[in-house]
Parts: sequence; C-alpha cells; structure tokens
Amino acid sequence: MNVFYEETGTFKVGAILADNTTSLQIEAVHGKRSKIKATSVLFRFSTPPLSEFMEHVQKVTDELDPNFLWECCTQDTEFTSDALAADYFGHTPSPVEAAATLLLLQNAPMYFYKKALGRYKAAPPDALKAALASQEKKRRQAEQQARYVEQLNRFVLPEEFKARIPNLLYKPDKNSIEWKALETACTEKKLTVVKLMEKCGAIASSHDYHFNQFIWEHFPEGVHFSELESQPTLHDFLDLPISDVVAFSIDDASTTEIDDAFSVTLLPFGSFRIGIHIAAPALGIDPESALDQAAATRLSTVYLPGNKITMLPDAIIHHFTLTENRLQPSLSLYLDVADDFTVISSESKIEKIKVAANLRHNMLEQHFNETSLNKGNFAHTFSKELSLLWKFACKMENQRGKANDTNNDKIDYSFEIDNDHVTINERRRGSPIDKVVSELMIYVNTEWGKQLTDAGITGIFRSQSNGKVKMSTSPAPHQGLGVPQYAWSSSPMRRYVDLVNQRQLIALLRREPPPYTKESNSLLIAMRDFETAYGIYGEFQRAMERYWCLRWLLQEKIQITNAQVIKENLVKLDRIPLVTRIPSLPEIAPGTYVQLKLSEIDLLERSLHAEFLQKQDA
Repeated sequence: MNVFYEETGTFKVGAILADNTTSLQIEAVHGKRSKIKATSVLFRFSTPPLSEFMEHVQKVTDELDPNFLWECCTQDTEFTSDALAADYFGHTPSPVEAAATLLLLQNAPMYFYKKALGRYKAAPPDALKAALASQEKKRRQAEQQARYVEQLNRFVLPEEFKARIPNLLYKPDKNSIEWKALETACTEKKLTVVKLMEKCGAIASSHDYHFNQFIWEHFPEGVHFSELESQPTLHDFLDLPISDVVAFSIDDASTTEIDDAFSVTLLPFGSFRIGIHIAAPALGIDPESALDQAAATRLSTVYLPGNKITMLPDAIIHHFTLTENRLQPSLSLYLDVADDFTVISSESKIEKIKVAANLRHNMLEQHFNETSLNKGNFAHTFSKELSLLWKFACKMENQRGKANDTNNDKIDYSFEIDNDHVTINERRRGSPIDKVVSELMIYVNTEWGKQLTDAGITGIFRSQSNGKVKMSTSPAPHQGLGVPQYAWSSSPMRRYVDLVNQRQLIALLRREPPPYTKESNSLLIAMRDFETAYGIYGEFQRAMERYWCLRWLLQEKIQITNAQVIKENLVKLDRIPLVTRIPSLPEIAPGTYVQLKLSEIDLLERSLHAEFLQKQDA
C-alpha cells in the first residue's frame, strides 16, 4: 500500500513499510526511508504503481483549467479537494484524479486559498481579478526586461532608457526593470554599469558624467538661483564715505568674485599706509533673507578646472565684486607701517573704494617676480606699491616664524580649459605674487579675529593644534600659520563663514548688536555644515583635477614620463598634480625620481596603469 501525503508544503508519495497508527514508516520511490505523521496523509492507494504515480498525476493536472475549477467551486464557503474533484470529474475521483486536483489547488494560490490539509476556499472575484492583473503585469515586465537585456547585450540603448539615463547612472531604483536589465547585462558582459552605458552611447562626455554626478548628489535642485538671479534686491550704499586711495586687485585670469584689493599710500617720514579692502556683500544680504538662505545652503563656491558653481547669484557678485573703475562698498583695514615695516596702528572702515586696476597673475608675473625684485626695480604701473607690499609681506612672514617654511617650496598648479584643450601651469607657492596676497590675507583674518575677540563678539574661528584644523566659536592659535587667532573674513562672496564674520565686524564698527551670539543656531549650523560642504567640494575639485590630468596625458600623447616617489609605491608625476600607485615599483627611497610607462587611461574611472621602467638621476 502507498500513501499520498504533504510535507513542508510539498505533495509526496511513498510505500508503507510500517503503520504505527499515529505515524508511518515509508520508503520513497528512490529508496529513501522516513517517518511521517499519519495526519499528513491525504489518502492511500495501490494503483498505479508508485514509480508511475506522479507522472500520471502531472498529466491530468496539466489538463485542468484553474479558472474553470474556480467557477465550479462554491464561492463563499470552504470546500474539500475531494468534493471539488467529484464535482469536476462527475464521479468519485480516482487516486490520480484526487492527487491532480490537490496539485492544481496547491499551484494556483491566486484562485484558491488553503485553509487546512485538503481544505480550500475560492478567492473573492475582486481579489482574483487584481491578482491576475498583477500576474499579467509581471509577465509583460519580464518580457520587457528580457528585451532590454537582449538590446543591451548588443550595446543598443533601449528607447525607454533615454529619459532615465541620469537616474540609472547616479541614483537608480534597484527595483525597476531597467536597473534589473542593466544588472543582468552587466553580469553577462562582465562590465560595470558605467562602462556598459558608455558602450551603449548613453555617456556622450566623460567630463559631463563626473560633473553631473556631483550636481545630482549635492545640487538636486540644480545650480541656478531662479528668481534670486532675475530679481535681486540691490542697494547703492550712497551713505558710505568714499575713499581716495588708489587700489588694485591681484587674481587669476578667470576670477569674477574679486573679494580683495590693496592700496599703498605714502606718509611723512618714510612711513606708509597699507589698505586691505574686502568686498562687502554683508551690507546688502540680510540674515535669514532668501538670498542668505541660498548662500547658507551652498556655503561655498565650488571650484573645478574650467568651471565653478558660485555661492551667490551672478547679479549679486557683479554688484559687490571689486571690479576696476567702479565705486564699490568695502570693509577696509588700514595699517600704518613704519619704514622698517613694523605696523604702528590699524583702523577698520566701512566705505566705498574705486579699484584702479584688476591685475591678473599671468600678466603681472611677467613683471613682478623674483628676478625683477633682485634687480631692485621693474616696469609696472604699481611697481612702487608692489615692492613695498613685498617687503612688508616678507617681514610679516618672518614675524610668524614661517620664513623658512618648506611649504613655500611646493608647486601650485592652475588649469586652463579652452574647448576641451587643457593647459596645466606650474607656479611655486612662495612666488612674490603668492606671498604678497597670502600674507595680506593672513594679516587681515588675524587682525579682524582679534578685533572680534577683544570686543567680546562671537565669530567663527579656524585653529590648528597638533596638525589638526578645526572651526570653533572660540578663538585659539593656528599653529600652521603661527598666529594667535584666525577668523576667515577675506572671501565673503565665496565662503559663507566669511560672510557671517563680516556681518559681525560690520556690527562692531557700527556699534550695533551683532546678528549672531555664541548660542545662535544659525551660526552653529553654518559652522558645522560648512566644514562638511568644504570637504566635499574640495574632494570634488581634486577629483576633477585628476580627470583633467588624465585628459592632458592623452592630449599630449604621454606614454613615458618621470615621477617622484612620495612613499612606498605612491608617486607624483612630473609637470602635473597627479598622484598614483605603481604596483611594480621596487623598494625605493622617497624623493627618488623614476621613469614610468603609462597605459590604460580610463577617463570614466579616472584611473591609469603605470609600470616602473627605471630609476632616474635627480
């Protein structure tokens, strides 16, 4: 005798070896023996033979129509499988017919709900309709997904993908059939999603891929300012006194946010007055205004080679930038300096200044450089002023204890992008232009930090201790700069922290209550969020500089190049700020020059393969 029974949701058959009333010892078709509960048995049978039984059952099951059976059964009450089989077949069902009916009921859960062993209930019409619609939808989706996979395997981008390219690249819905098709095709082709999409023509520009990925993640609403751009609230500041100084600025050729300018006025007995003039957008951007909230969201201008995302709208920048031959509002720090370049006194003012010239690095450096300074004079409209500022900067650097700072020997790089052609320029960090600008900025940020501290007014200070830089509302020494306190105030159009500090300084000079206290939520949030955003923006800038370095290598067809070992297998390539690891590099002392062979430059992955060739003489 044989039994047809259910075990863990599956119907099985077996020959009875022993019947112990509450349990049975059985043997399966393939000889496996097991013990089952008597309550799991649905019926016993002797024919057809055990080895043929399930084959006969499957044939009958295949002929059954679940929709017809659903219509045949009672709709509102439970029924047994035997009763349904008897109604359907028109007679007491044979073991094969009974088993086939059970198998169909088990395999059609949309039509029939299982209530107990051998007992079922018909699904309500609405529920069945919804389930069938869902099944049909899944079937169509599976067909569509298969079609997508077939197209992707031929490197053809499905038409439906085109509107979803950014989502698929940057923020995919991993439950979507498009993503599932992409994953399947990537697995079959052994490619990353980005590489497969590129082969399908979905990535027209590797640069735009990286840039848009950053925008998608950090500027989900886009980079435009909408109504703030078209309808800025501007003020002419007619009440401000007008300075008679002749000022000039020094910036890169591409700079539009000109935050700072300088002036030198000769005084009796060999002394002179230095003016450090900082653009004053805080005069026109009220705290908590829509414009302020936009700036507080961005927190900083984002820089990358050939492009930038400004913290403020272009119209606001144009209104406050220290453009030449325009009267512009300024927060000025004046230093009376003796003939030995010692600062005698200082004074801060809110005023208007007229910048006589916007000097640009690439033009100025032809005249104002170490060679011309060593000669004692050079031909330039502001040669006298620049010479005095240079000597003053050297004195200030020495006072900070940084005259022999090894950082001054490092190379800075600038990128010029013209129609996808990249030029990478080197400039030693301690060059006269660099030293003058950096020393004056350090001085103004240190002095205004001191003024806020002395007045008991809260500011956002930047400090460094044991190599770790942090921001705080409490002043503390900045060991790296060698100053007792440091409050970023010199770039209020480019950094939100500087804009906050400028508001505090304006309140100090006007003897008004400052907008922020030490407990102000907006100040604490700005300080916290700024550090995070500044880190993200800096990482993005470095990543895009790496991208353009790789573009430069391809552009210049560089296959063999020199590099300097930094440590272990990490090297820096000559002429460009590109650092990479060389797996084949033998153990070589840091500072050693080596020759490398370059290959496999990948602009999407921002990677390359470099192979060690030989050591080079220094």
